[in-house]
Amino acid sequence: MENTNIKIAVIIGSVREGRFGDKPAAWILGEAKKIAGVEAELIDLKEIKLPTYATGGYPSAVQDGNYGNDTLNAFAKSIGEADAFIIVSPEYNHGYSSALKDALDSIYKEWNNKPVAFIGYGSVGGARAIEQLREVAVELQMAPIRNAVHLPGDVYGAAMKAPLGDATPFAPVAEKATGMLTQLLWWAKALKAAR
Repeated sequence: MENTNIKIAVIIGSVREGRFGDKPAAWILGEAKKIAGVEAELIDLKEIKLPTYATGGYPSAVQDGNYGNDTLNAFAKSIGEADAFIIVSPEYNHGYSSALKDALDSIYKEWNNKPVAFIGYGSVGGARAIEQLREVAVELQMAPIRNAVHLPGDVYGAAMKAPLGDATPFAPVAEKATGMLTQLLWWAKALKAAR
């Protein structure tokens, strides 16, 4: 019997020491898990320790999921099993992190024909980083959805002081998160049926 649940992978896009991204990632993971028919998992690039662009040749040419590296193959399997993604991204110097870029570029077909949503933080709520990520997502044959969550400075500041897993600081953006998740699920169901 086919699994009709939607599997969402929440990806933390920063690997820096003392990073902030694990807090909004834990929050949105908890919100996603509250939705009936959703399985949500966390993918932490810091824990995975992907090799820097380790594939030989072009990732788009890999058809069997074997990228020539066990860590990368396990990452590809996790991405391949997901139906949708939420990328939690910092904004560094008007862009997103190099670790996230490398993760996106290291594999290919596993991203294809799946929707992606974004949560941004940093200068102007990570808006410039997310705009860049939308362009990359299109090239990876993903469907970047319109709704995103841009964390304002007051939410960022309150969440920095709160313990990991405390959803209270994110209350001001809860409605935006609900809209984002609703749109992400609509696209995830449509694209899963099409795949």
